Amino acid sequence: MREALLGTRRLVVKIGSSLLTNNGMGLDRPALDDWVAQLAALVAEGREVVLVSSGAVACGMQRLHIKKRPSALYELQALAAVGQMGLIEAYESAFSRHGRHAAQVLLTHDDLVDRRRYLNARSALRALLALSIVPIINENDTVATEEIRFGDNDTLAALVANLIEAELLVILTDQAGLYEEDPRRNPQARLILEAPAGDPAFIAMAGDAGELGRGGMRTKLTAAAKAARSGAATVIVAGREPRVLQRVLAGEILGTHLYPSTTRLVARKQWLAAHLSVRGQLTLDGGAVRVLREAGRSLLPVGVQAVSGHFARGEMVACLNPEGQEVARGLVNYNDSELRLIMGHGSEEIERLLGYQDEPEVIHRDNLVIV
Repeated sequence: MREALLGTRRLVVKIGSSLLTNNGMGLDRPALDDWVAQLAALVAEGREVVLVSSGAVACGMQRLHIKKRPSALYELQALAAVGQMGLIEAYESAFSRHGRHAAQVLLTHDDLVDRRRYLNARSALRALLALSIVPIINENDTVATEEIRFGDNDTLAALVANLIEAELLVILTDQAGLYEEDPRRNPQARLILEAPAGDPAFIAMAGDAGELGRGGMRTKLTAAAKAARSGAATVIVAGREPRVLQRVLAGEILGTHLYPSTTRLVARKQWLAAHLSVRGQLTLDGGAVRVLREAGRSLLPVGVQAVSGHFARGEMVACLNPEGQEVARGLVNYNDSELRLIMGHGSEEIERLLGYQDEPEVIHRDNLVIV
């Protein structure tokens, strides 16, 4: 299956803290320069590359001569603010030596949950990629609260892969890939070369995070499963392998290749169901429930019996059967006030009731998933 990687045009690369800071010894400039050279070469080949970079907190620790990672959120936020300055300066300098520009993009969980902000982020990233600029993405640690954090940059990288519909997520780490056992405890542990993303059997094989990072192999496996929902493959590989990115994209057997087991359209629906907050509920009649489940058709206003919650066009709502059980989720074409006016009516009456008609469906089948 590695041959499928050869045609990759759009990819997300994630570099972890332990690599960037040489296990806490300070920002590893030679290694960073080498990864930037590889990224610049990929752009020169016509590929679109997004970089998700850890290291802000670790870099801040090094700048302020702090040896142990603090646990208090406000202390981590302060370290991230200090470290982000040095990290981005290093990247910008390195890319400029190859005649390339980079762009800093800081995201919070809300940016990918709120539909409008999600679309804005996607448009901005696509515009940067069209200009052959490498976006450097990190979580906005300085303002993110505990409740809205991604939790780790592996998760963020997977959601960015969903956001830009990347074909591949490459996670550069200090391990050669996923082993059947922790190689630090069993040097004879076998490296898993290829497997379907999301297999729960692999979670038990994963170790814990290192001291500098928030993630570990477990979070990388979870990230691969999230990326697979939009059809992206994931390669978990040792970041210090020479020319690692070029070799992965050439189909060489390096690291662990976790491939998606669903098609891109179906995977996109799974991601929509799993990652966008539900803003409201629509109660459907029995006929509409049968049409959704058995015929795979769009939801029309005539099948809606009740509307609850407040939501805007394009936000996620849950569809309930007459007994109140959730049967589907989808992105609505009308807000809650408009739906209260057109529910129970045929599509041909929408213009008369609202004074206009955007779409004949309440939820188009491409934006709807059965749960």
